[in-house]
Amino acid sequence: MRQDKLSEFVKVQATKLGVPGVAVGVLSDGEEIYASHGVTSLSNPLPVDEKTLFPLASVSKTFTATALMRLVAEGKVDLNAPVRTYVPELKLADEQAAAQITVLNLLNHTAGLDWNLIDDGEGDRSLAGLVTKLHQLPLIAPPGARASYSQAGYNLAGRIIEKVTGLPFEQAMASLVLEPVGLADTVYGLSEVMVRKFAVGYNRGDDGELRPARPWAAFKEGARADNPGGGLASSVSDLLRWARFQLGEGEGVLPAAALHRMREQTVGLRASTLGDGFGICWFLHNLDGLHGIGHGGSGNGQFAELLIVPERNFAVVSLASAGPDGYPFNQSVVRWALEHYLGVIEKPAEPVPYDEGRARQVVGRYEIDAMNLDIATDGTRLTLAVGIKPEIRGASDEEMPPDYPAAGIGFLSGDGDEYIVTEGGLTGQRGYFSRDAAGAITGVDLAGRLFGRVTAAS
Repeated sequence: MRQDKLSEFVKVQATKLGVPGVAVGVLSDGEEIYASHGVTSLSNPLPVDEKTLFPLASVSKTFTATALMRLVAEGKVDLNAPVRTYVPELKLADEQAAAQITVLNLLNHTAGLDWNLIDDGEGDRSLAGLVTKLHQLPLIAPPGARASYSQAGYNLAGRIIEKVTGLPFEQAMASLVLEPVGLADTVYGLSEVMVRKFAVGYNRGDDGELRPARPWAAFKEGARADNPGGGLASSVSDLLRWARFQLGEGEGVLPAAALHRMREQTVGLRASTLGDGFGICWFLHNLDGLHGIGHGGSGNGQFAELLIVPERNFAVVSLASAGPDGYPFNQSVVRWALEHYLGVIEKPAEPVPYDEGRARQVVGRYEIDAMNLDIATDGTRLTLAVGIKPEIRGASDEEMPPDYPAAGIGFLSGDGDEYIVTEGGLTGQRGYFSRDAAGAITGVDLAGRLFGRVTAAS
């Protein structure tokens, strides 16, 4: 019965949102329940099932963090030690920051590093090569001052794993985590993916048509420097095995205390859809009194979501092969599973009525290294648009995900700096505007990332 209800919901949602292939798994009361819909490829269709591989994108970070925690438990890494203890050649835009950033700062996104360096497919694309380029990455805050989600931080953490183990990152991960947990279908690189059943990603164009997403994952093939932060591919069945491991006692990989320490809050998050705080890697969620840990991932035409509720021995995984509609699909699956298996009903935040004065304060352009974010108003409503910078899109010889066009946002009650997206592919995303000591708007947080203000409205 539970299988039938889940399968029906997955089918209806995937059809409604036009996602070509989806795979969902639920762990409840020790039972694994799977539901898949659609095909691996519109051109060469095979039915999606629980063994079909999808890119995990940033869900990969949970594996990298767990491997580092094993090294911590073995006394080979100190969470509070400066990163330069293990990567002495590290240079950043600010020398003081380079000397101060700790391993924990990387794992809970408090290093003050901007999102990432763009992989242009040129030069040394290894983790060692990444370190030589990190001085080019902007710093957005002093180490430890605030949380801002950073792919570069996790890639640097992967270099620590290489230096401490003396192994290439992928081999070290296999030895430290993937093999002992029994994750035979959790792999790095297309050479491993292509010998298994895998889902092709799709992006929906302005004309409404779905087109295959190239490159296949979040990054071009060969971008090993992005493997720690987003390079894994896996299946729903392997991810439920991963959830079982996270719910267990470390099973010969690391002590239970070290594993469970990852669930404890290290820094709070404000007005974030991603969670109420960070543990060590994990986003932490208050689910109507239950404690949830989770992580999502967004690649090129692919979305992944994993949520675990330890006190109920529960987990839900959702993988979807279309952008941008895979994101709302996954979110709907998580909400449905929480309600139907745990009785947790999400209470959506409601924006307050449009306020012209507030709106005029925040309109303008904001940016990170690869993306622009534009806030605008027509005098009746406030909108947010976000997309890849035109110069980066124009210089790329690869297809890139479509931009998110202007969509309505509304302020939430309180101090007036928190907002929620009310329409479009980012519906439900929450964030907030940052101010300096004089009260001027300096940035906006979206999806855990700080976009710095570049221009204000004239």
